[in-house]
Amino acid sequence: MRTDNLSLAFAYLRLSIEEANKGESSSITNQRAIVQNYCRQHGLTLVREFVDDGYSGGNFDRPDFIEMMRQLDQGKANTVITKDLSRLGRDMRESSYYAEQFFPEHGIRYIAIADNFDTEQDNIMAPFQFAMNEVYLLDGSRKVKDVLRYKRESGQYCACPPYGYKKDPEDRNRLIPDELTAPVVKRIFAQAAAGDSSRKIAMDLSDAGVIPPLKYRVLYRDQYSEKGAARASDLWNYTTVKRILKNPVYLGHTLLGKSRKVSVKSKKKAPVPREGWAITENTHTPLVTQNEFDMAHRNLGRGSSDYRAFDQVRKSIFSGVAYCSRCGHALCSCGTVYKGEREKYWYLACVHQRQELPEPCDGVRVKYSDLLEVVRRDLNSLLSLNDQQMEEIARNAAAESDSEERQRARKLRQEQAGARMATIDKIVTKLYTDNAEGKLDDDRLSRIVADLEREAAGLKAELAELSVPTTADETEANYRRFFALARRYTHIDTLDRETLLTFVERIEVGPKVFSDGLTKATHRNTPYRQSIRIFYKFIGEVSKESVRELPKAACE
Repeated sequence: MRTDNLSLAFAYLRLSIEEANKGESSSITNQRAIVQNYCRQHGLTLVREFVDDGYSGGNFDRPDFIEMMRQLDQGKANTVITKDLSRLGRDMRESSYYAEQFFPEHGIRYIAIADNFDTEQDNIMAPFQFAMNEVYLLDGSRKVKDVLRYKRESGQYCACPPYGYKKDPEDRNRLIPDELTAPVVKRIFAQAAAGDSSRKIAMDLSDAGVIPPLKYRVLYRDQYSEKGAARASDLWNYTTVKRILKNPVYLGHTLLGKSRKVSVKSKKKAPVPREGWAITENTHTPLVTQNEFDMAHRNLGRGSSDYRAFDQVRKSIFSGVAYCSRCGHALCSCGTVYKGEREKYWYLACVHQRQELPEPCDGVRVKYSDLLEVVRRDLNSLLSLNDQQMEEIARNAAAESDSEERQRARKLRQEQAGARMATIDKIVTKLYTDNAEGKLDDDRLSRIVADLEREAAGLKAELAELSVPTTADETEANYRRFFALARRYTHIDTLDRETLLTFVERIEVGPKVFSDGLTKATHRNTPYRQSIRIFYKFIGEVSKESVRELPKAACE
């Protein structure tokens, strides 16, 4: 707060890297001189300067700005001065908030000298000035993107040089081998081509005292903060080795544009699909030959295989069909082997933990053989109906189509499908990020993403259907459609994946409920009841009794 008419001022100086490259007009030295001269002329006591050199005005995540706000909160000054409004920031919304709302509300005077802005005066032109600063920011970002796009398409290397290379002193857009680290890269490819695993190569390099990439940048090349430098390890990691072995830059090719900033005002980056990458061949001296690169790739991951290729691995027919009724997450296939028995100890369980749920999903688990039998029986009960019974069920369903219970069930399913769609989006983003960082190979990425996209397409189609209330006529038509399909079958002895997907849309499994107040089984034959809801194609849930008591022979 201001007391005794004593004006204690903080000077805030900011300069982005792009602005620094344009000359001295907005340099920190120039800003400092202007602010100091203003304070002398107007009798202001300059207490301290806060300088963010090399920080964009697109956001307010700047160390000295944050420190200045902290000290203002402690009452160490009552005035803030900048050369102009753009030094405070170029984000129209936040800059306007600080200058026109936050500072006045907290008794802090704000002055932008060149723009003649003073919170103790009327500032009629301020909205236009804030808007023009944001236009400048967006236009500058567009120009930078255009330059980078041109450089990428012409094969110029406009990024941090990868391990094994450095920038050519005579042409900063060209890579040349780094005499200190290029031999290490060649050694990595030679060992991989000879059959060594990424883990063994990493251990050998660590044992030999070779400095890993991040540590090398900290010690010899780039400027890091104390906090950033502390993250650099002295040991090699096998994922670092894999990343090097997968990078085509060592063949002499330039590969850029694998990620992009989500917004000019944000520091976050999002992965770019492979077809959007900028790849230019033969732009610099290769460190390995194509044959060495291919040999290393053939041996890379030779020790690991797709688990689904093994016959002894349990392959659930309920993948993408069975879900937890509590959190909506897909059930995972799990179990053990005891005395050669595999089927007996095979379960589907929810391993997803939702913090907002009052209780965890630990109890949502069902024996695989039990679920198989329940679904088979339920489906056979529908297939065994005669024509008259099918007609009666269809008419009854049509009569109940607009009931409150149906509406609640439709709304619940919409929420579950929407939540799963959001989860899939997050998973896909994470997968592409892992792929860009070398943690996930391209083949596995394509396979997993394809499965998720198929599931997402099904959910999207389901949401479209759920958004339109079903009329009585449509309900009856859907039942007739389902029973027309059912008439092709007589009885199902063994339920397989193809038959399941023909009839069943979704299965929801709930936690076990024990009798006599028990919270868990006391012995292997403790009886329990468990909710297993089956939603069929076209018609949804048929059985009113969704809680089923499993037979004692099936109980644990």
